[in-house]
Amino acid sequence: MLCRKKQEEYMAQALELAREAAAHGEVPVGCVIADAQGLVIGRGRNRRMELSDATAHAEMEAIRQACTALGDWRLNGCTMFVTLEPCPMCAGAIINSRIPTVVYGAREPLSGSCGSVIDLFWESYGHRPEVYAGVMENDCAAVLREFFKGKRS
Repeated sequence: MLCRKKQEEYMAQALELAREAAAHGEVPVGCVIADAQGLVIGRGRNRRMELSDATAHAEMEAIRQACTALGDWRLNGCTMFVTLEPCPMCAGAIINSRIPTVVYGAREPLSGSCGSVIDLFWESYGHRPEVYAGVMENDCAAVLREFFKGKRS
């Protein structure tokens, strides 16, 4: 697994995408996927409002780009970096695309599926990625807090 400093470099890129999402009125979640050589092959940010699509999550967008970049639905050897703990839909996509490693920032107490509500990766689906939680957690959570604070005022 990548050292903490390298994890933070990728998470910083995901945070930039989260800020971009917030600037467009979307819940600020960003995601990048790096291949085994460390090249970013997938990027995504939430676009549910923009596209009127419930599946337009940052992880889904990044997975689609990464699959296109590799020319395969299997993302073996890749690592996903996402600012918020994946929901059940995104956890399912992670399982189905065979991403071996997931690194996330902030926990998601309402729909987090890497341990906050349920840990779908510990179910018997035939693929179980390694999960590293809390990378740049304070920064990731702050972007979300600022966004929702602005929505409430």
